[in-house]
Amino acid sequence: PVYVATRNDALASVIEKCPPARKSDLVFYGQNGYIEDYLKEQGVFDDSTKVLVYMAVAKLGEKPTDGITELNPEGLTAATGKWAPQVAARLRGAGLTCKIVEEDSFRASMFEKHMWISAFMLLGVHHKGTVGDVQSKHAGDLKKMIGEMMQVLVEERNVHFTPGVEERLLAYAKTVAHFPTALKEFEWRNQFWLDLTRAREAAGKEDMTPFHTKLLLQAKDDGHVSFD
Repeated sequence: PVYVATRNDALASVIEKCPPARKSDLVFYGQNGYIEDYLKEQGVFDDSTKVLVYMAVAKLGEKPTDGITELNPEGLTAATGKWAPQVAARLRGAGLTCKIVEEDSFRASMFEKHMWISAFMLLGVHHKGTVGDVQSKHAGDLKKMIGEMMQVLVEERNVHFTPGVEERLLAYAKTVAHFPTALKEFEWRNQFWLDLTRAREAAGKEDMTPFHTKLLLQAKDDGHVSFD
């Protein structure tokens, strides 16, 4: 396997430099944000391995906090594709958890994580708090935003979620409660929802994520993020 553990803005260079014969060995590990369409455009989606990483390292040298929650004691990290068993074995050997799942199940979990990073960061910026502040003080806002996001994903991306999404995401937030919030990597995270909104409006359809749209535009006015 060829592990790709870079930020999203470095993916193009990595894929370009990878020999064609080895592209099916690429393992996209831990990229936050939506990269499915990008990987398809690059011709590396179908044969590559994808890893959804639910763990965090507070600082260099410290042990990682695994994505084990009160609702998911088996852990939330998951892998799919050719090298998924090898990835899982490596993580388990380091004392971490990793599930091996089929593509459809992975896709739903990937969108759950994408909703988590998009909603928690935006709400944290809006309320001027940490991930834990959003979880403990603004769970109502979180559930409202996630609910809207789920509806548009079902309609526009044909995603099938298992029940309990909001509860799983709030439970994970408890494990990384101290993390700060910021609107980073906008083009890979919150822009996804803005693009869906604009595409629907261009087609004469209603905005299915109005709460996200409202807070994102406010964040732009307040100088937290920039976009056209």
